[in-house]
Amino acid sequence: MSRALMIGNLTVPVPVIQGGMGVGVSLSGLAGNVAKCGGVGIISTAQIGYQEPEFDEHPIETNLKAVARHIRRAKEIAGGRGAVGVNIMVATKRYEEYVKAAVKAGADLIISGAGLPTMLPAFVEKSKTKIAPIVSSIKSAAVICKLWDRKYRRCPDFMVIEGPKAGGHLGFAREELEKISEEEYEKEIQGIIEVSKDYGSKYGYHIPVVVAGGIYTGKDMEHALKLGADGVQAATRFVTTYECDASEAYKRAYIDAREEDIILVQSPVGMPGRAVNNTFTRQKVKEKDENWKCHQCLEKCNPGKIPYCITDALVNAVKGNLDKGLIFCGANAYRATKMEHVSEIMEEFKKSAELCE
Repeated sequence: MSRALMIGNLTVPVPVIQGGMGVGVSLSGLAGNVAKCGGVGIISTAQIGYQEPEFDEHPIETNLKAVARHIRRAKEIAGGRGAVGVNIMVATKRYEEYVKAAVKAGADLIISGAGLPTMLPAFVEKSKTKIAPIVSSIKSAAVICKLWDRKYRRCPDFMVIEGPKAGGHLGFAREELEKISEEEYEKEIQGIIEVSKDYGSKYGYHIPVVVAGGIYTGKDMEHALKLGADGVQAATRFVTTYECDASEAYKRAYIDAREEDIILVQSPVGMPGRAVNNTFTRQKVKEKDENWKCHQCLEKCNPGKIPYCITDALVNAVKGNLDKGLIFCGANAYRATKMEHVSEIMEEFKKSAELCE
């Protein structure tokens, strides 16, 4: 038996959460297959309905319908194994509606970042859905635990620590990303674990802590578990799987990438991110492209001031139109050299979990 991840009364046989990747990279195909192998499959709700014909005219309504459809499909694929959850960004427009749609559809858990999910407990009240904030520092972990304790008389069901090697939008200032060392961040992880113990003891509950960002191999997992984590979250490793929902061209971009091709970019919504360097990231945007329509994705996006639409850039990428697409990735994307099956990756992680029992 491998070391299971226990989240309250939810038992996950293999302590691996597949990270949520939008737009359209981790949908029901990938999430369902990870759950089928005994892990937690995560569907990203970020523009989840982008493939639907009505998306351009009614993006949010289309997304909300797609949330339910993908959760149901992932659970069908999983066949009762593992768990199926969603990643919902706090910065999402009409965030509350996305949360309630996921709860109604039977999501086992919700992971929420891109801002602190201060209101999340209120939106899942009286449901069985487990909730977790994404935190990147001792300070953010303490703030959200203190707030949930004071306002809702509860603690997180679990916490996800997303480190500086993660992909996509990052919860760090660019200067921090450029100077923080692995050893320094390990102290931060251990400090967050102590915060979880402090608040868990108040409620007589063990708050599991899951480490994310830079988890690529079983050895990475072993290291995280030895630091005191209860499980890991991996995203980049699952992109180059046959079951991943992205296009073949998108997956090939990871396989073809060299270490020097993984760069930090500035997202049009003001956050630093990590992506594969390509024609799109190299081009200098001299004039704002006026030929696009707002897709109602992020609360604080100002269409009048941004150089390009983040939704269009990510949709182009996931569909395989790479020259016009932003290919988000983790720091280890260059380590991908071949296509794999989800089952092969999960078996590798399962063996590592057994070593750390």
